[in-house]
Amino acid sequence: MAIELYAKDGHTVVVFPDLVRGDDGVQANQFLVRHGDRTALIDPGGALLYTPLSMAISPYVKLRDLTYILASHQDPDIIGAVDRWLMYTPATVCCSRLWGRFVPHSVPHYQKNTGADRFMLIPDRGAEIPMGDTVIQAVPAHFLHSVGNFQFYDPVSKILFSGDLGASMGDGPFAPVEDFDAHIPSMLGFHQRYMVSNRVCRLWARMARNMDIDMIVPQHGRPFAGAAMVKRFIDWVEQLECGVDRLTQEDYIAA
Repeated sequence: MAIELYAKDGHTVVVFPDLVRGDDGVQANQFLVRHGDRTALIDPGGALLYTPLSMAISPYVKLRDLTYILASHQDPDIIGAVDRWLMYTPATVCCSRLWGRFVPHSVPHYQKNTGADRFMLIPDRGAEIPMGDTVIQAVPAHFLHSVGNFQFYDPVSKILFSGDLGASMGDGPFAPVEDFDAHIPSMLGFHQRYMVSNRVCRLWARMARNMDIDMIVPQHGRPFAGAAMVKRFIDWVEQLECGVDRLTQEDYIAA
């Protein structure tokens, strides 16, 4: 099922939240941003999702017209099917420069038209990805959780696609969070383990507060919509104890 998060004046943002069926894999959201004749598919997933996603986007864009594949980081549920997107579309793959030599490991050596010209490697400070008369901004989110990690901000819809930051598990159908406190248990365990440290959480929170955000949409689970809920989430991330903050010597004793 496609859900339109924004549609106005030729600019459309669509989420596909239910393409992972049953216990086949972890629930994941895929996103399509269309502006005029430019299109960007964000975190399209692995082989599990290539066929259903390519069919789901067909009312919005033909594969032969897809402009970009945006990858927040290198995980299989983010960019595992990169070989198929390179084969069946002309899209440029945008990812961290740190993963520019690793993502191609998912592409067979005999596959043609998969060279460096098919990749836009994003420097650590981020970049603007052209979308006609607007852009999508690649925003630094390093170590949240990957060493080379970006979030993508759409200044037209004012949506921040936050990757794994904000991910929740098993908290009902895709719909904006209404009770933040009740939602915390579905996020807490994942964030405590997968986010690297409170220091990077605080750095991200200071950056996010200076952005004009109407909605934060993670790659897994439910979005945070409206100024009050966006603020609650940023405040929560800022104080989160996670990753190396929680390690003790007991974690380094062999079984």
